[in-house]
Amino acid sequence: MTAFNDESGTGDALRRALGVNRRRFLSTCTAAATAVIAAPAFGAAPAAAQAQAQAQAQDRGRGHDHGGETLVPAHRRGIILYTVRDATGRDPLATDLPSGFREVFKQLSRFGYRQVEFAGYGQHANAPGGASLESVAGARLLRGWLDDYGLRAQGNHGFIPSSWPLTTADLDTFKKHLEIANILGMAHMGTGGDPTGSSYRADWDVAADKWNALGRIARREGIKLYTHNHDAAYGFLLDGGPPDAQGRPTRSSGIRKLEYFLKATDPKSVWLEMDVFWAHVAQYKFHTYTAHDGSVREKVFDPAGLVACNNKRYPLFHAKDGTVNATNGMGYDMVPFGAGVIDYRTFFSRVGERDYHNPMVEQDNAPSATDPAQSLAYAKIGYDNLAALRKKRH
Repeated sequence: MTAFNDESGTGDALRRALGVNRRRFLSTCTAAATAVIAAPAFGAAPAAAQAQAQAQAQDRGRGHDHGGETLVPAHRRGIILYTVRDATGRDPLATDLPSGFREVFKQLSRFGYRQVEFAGYGQHANAPGGASLESVAGARLLRGWLDDYGLRAQGNHGFIPSSWPLTTADLDTFKKHLEIANILGMAHMGTGGDPTGSSYRADWDVAADKWNALGRIARREGIKLYTHNHDAAYGFLLDGGPPDAQGRPTRSSGIRKLEYFLKATDPKSVWLEMDVFWAHVAQYKFHTYTAHDGSVREKVFDPAGLVACNNKRYPLFHAKDGTVNATNGMGYDMVPFGAGVIDYRTFFSRVGERDYHNPMVEQDNAPSATDPAQSLAYAKIGYDNLAALRKKRH
């Protein structure tokens, strides 16, 4: 490491989407889950070579079937492990289901995934390697399993210092996570939170300074630092108008908070991961603003348009789907990828750069309190639907 020297209701929704009755749906899911768990394992030694050959065959064999070019190449199809966090976290001594990182990697590789994004490095204490693999030794163990099953780590929702300026302790922890990322072979390292929860420009200026500094540190280690954002980050920045009692602005010029962040940060040091579901929630929620002159103006958010204008800033996506719900305040309910109404075919076609972007399937509510096989079954559904996306023929 270099020294620091910086100068500055899911099941029913899926059943309806598939157009089957409840009895058939339940029997199909049970059979699918059983088949998933019972699938034959790859041999450990040749697994990586076999996975690479399979990915190449998928790209060749599927590239122009079903009426168009594959939108997400086989080697770019990934999943964030938060989707299957119950599987990595369960006790392997108490179940025959895949448990812990090693067995979950094996299962995801069987499905066809070639990339994973971590959401921390914790697992059940009885899994191989123990409860925490957040160390150099743990990273080496994880890297060996990834290699065994032909998987590549693309990122992690991990440690981003909350303090600013940086404390020595936070800097040391940040550098440790960069070292772990390099051992794992990651091109990216990030966080699951917005740069700031504020609506005020001054706070976004501070956040930009912090991320520029952290991004420069990461860049020296060959890592792209990224922020993963939720709906609030696409709300409108308060940057003018009559001040409130604390002297803060109360109205907007119409620029969204994350749009401002993109302009205020160095494109060589700071990157973003769009969660396409939350971007569509923002489209539903934040479509009008109060201008500096007090007039209410409409400005509908276009997620694909933002990416297209800043394409190289978005190496990663979360591919998360939803069905329409006008009663929950968000506009959507989360469902398995491909079972919802978000038009990913158009989204991926518009943003292009199919050999640059890395979509990670995510479903926050995939784990089930009553069906321990559900999250992995939904991961399989997500992979199949991601692989099925084809570019429209003109």
